Amino acid sequence: MHRNIECSDAEWEARQELAACYRIFDHYGWTEGIYNHISVRVPGEDNAFLINPFGLLYSEVCASNLVKIDIDGNKLDGSQYAVNRAGFVQHGYFHRHLDWAHAICHTHTVETMAVCSLEGGLQSTNFYSSFFMGHLGYHDFEGITVREEEGERLLENLGDKRVLMLRNHGPVVMAPSLPEMFFTYFVLQRACEVQLATMSMGKAITVPDEVVAVHQRDAAELLLPGMQTGALDFAAMVRKIDKIDRSWRD
Repeated sequence: MHRNIECSDAEWEARQELAACYRIFDHYGWTEGIYNHISVRVPGEDNAFLINPFGLLYSEVCASNLVKIDIDGNKLDGSQYAVNRAGFVQHGYFHRHLDWAHAICHTHTVETMAVCSLEGGLQSTNFYSSFFMGHLGYHDFEGITVREEEGERLLENLGDKRVLMLRNHGPVVMAPSLPEMFFTYFVLQRACEVQLATMSMGKAITVPDEVVAVHQRDAAELLLPGMQTGALDFAAMVRKIDKIDRSWRD
């Protein structure tokens, strides 16, 4: 492990965690070439964030080449890499207005985009989707999300939720921690995959509202006492990618 940049211990830890997340997304195929983002706040710093270098694949992201930016997407660390500022407009608006949104991702996977483009969106037809019923916001497509004035409508349509389905586009997933964001996205991705597979075979069985309520009530039973949501899942995937390529740690 080589620490090639000057930063606080807290920032370096955040850099490694985020780099690991990029490699995990790459491992699952949740990528869109050099596009899309996962961003996190820098611990202990106001309006400072880490994001992927524009032009690099997720498989090329490592702790030291992540770019440190301000809330407007301007570089703070003298990085040699560019930042897709247009792509950060959406993330930046949520980071600016939601104190709890420590980690945010936006993807263009086939399955999540397909469900975002489906009338009715995600439906209570499977184990995974049942976690999200009543907990998703939806935002109508307005074109590429590069205009700041769209931000107010994004925030309004998110409401008190932590996942915003951009219709005809793709999901935005937010969480107070990066492991929780990863786990939430994992479950959402699975929900969309199973829904599409089910609908390809015929009419899906809808889970009754009262069963969905029980399902969501009992979700806490999946956690060990005192365990952060997604912590064990994220740690397991870090071990997996370490066996494949440890360069993300540098």
